[in-house]
Amino acid sequence: MRRLLSGLLCALLWLSGTPAHAHKLAPSLLEIRESPTAGDYDISWKTPRFSPTPVPIVPRLPASCQDIGEHNALYEGTGVRVRWRMHCPEPLSGAMLRVDGLAENQSAALVRIEWSGGGVSQGLLNGTEEGFRVPEPAGSFGVFRDYLVLGFGHILGGVDHLLFVLGLLLLARSGKQLVVTVTAFTAGHSVTLALAALGFLRYPVDLVEFGISLSILVVAMELGRGDPQGAHFLRRYPWGAAVLFGLLHGMGFAGALREAGLPEGEIPLALLSFNVGIEAGQLAFVAVAMLLAAAFRRTPLVRHAWLGWVPVYLIGVLSAYWCFERGLAAVAAL
Repeated sequence: MRRLLSGLLCALLWLSGTPAHAHKLAPSLLEIRESPTAGDYDISWKTPRFSPTPVPIVPRLPASCQDIGEHNALYEGTGVRVRWRMHCPEPLSGAMLRVDGLAENQSAALVRIEWSGGGVSQGLLNGTEEGFRVPEPAGSFGVFRDYLVLGFGHILGGVDHLLFVLGLLLLARSGKQLVVTVTAFTAGHSVTLALAALGFLRYPVDLVEFGISLSILVVAMELGRGDPQGAHFLRRYPWGAAVLFGLLHGMGFAGALREAGLPEGEIPLALLSFNVGIEAGQLAFVAVAMLLAAAFRRTPLVRHAWLGWVPVYLIGVLSAYWCFERGLAAVAAL
């Protein structure tokens, strides 16, 4: 009973300090392509169709720029893309661009400018940095850097993915098994991330989100058996669960990448850097978790065995809550 109450208390404290959704709002994408005609630009603005607040996410271009065409909207999955044409009498390089509403919606926006000469300038905006001054054309390094940051931020902002990784850490019984398990999870989600981001794999988003929460619950239930001898499949072969469930989590990762969009001509580089960012965030989380575990073992608290069940109940209660929440959303979307 003490173990159960401790786990429930930690879960309730966690829920009281976090939003109902496991992810922040997906990032938006502002693409500006310079036309051969002096001063003309083709604008593409993609943003999520729905937001958790009434505050809209709106791009703000220089005041001297004027629309010279109609705004055409097209729904793309969970996002909407608006295209139009604009004329700017003054050079865009050196001008200030803004995206309002990012802080209120806990979101981010990737700004990408393709110059007629072939160069590219990019910037990543968020709630604390809603504007940036357009630099001179960057190159492939800018693409790699921005998508790396995007992937790193996405994994660290996804509580559900992190709890699944924590569950894998608790399942592993040795350092070697831990390395194999984390590598298997990487292999699994990398496959579906690439296939989904490139458009080869389509699926109901709500159903996949439910599957992700269910995968976390399955791991939590296995941890709750308290069978360190590994009599069950997940205990004996945690890498197998990591591969299978990693396929589901990869589809979840791809959702954020699809919302941001992949830059034409640099799709392989953007996909690679986004995946590297996810892996970097994942490894950072693993390192912090192992350091905290090592520090805990050096304290007098290690004598209280029931404290070891706190993360198990935390994972179980939160994943059960997400199963209920996302299951209802999946049924409603049918």
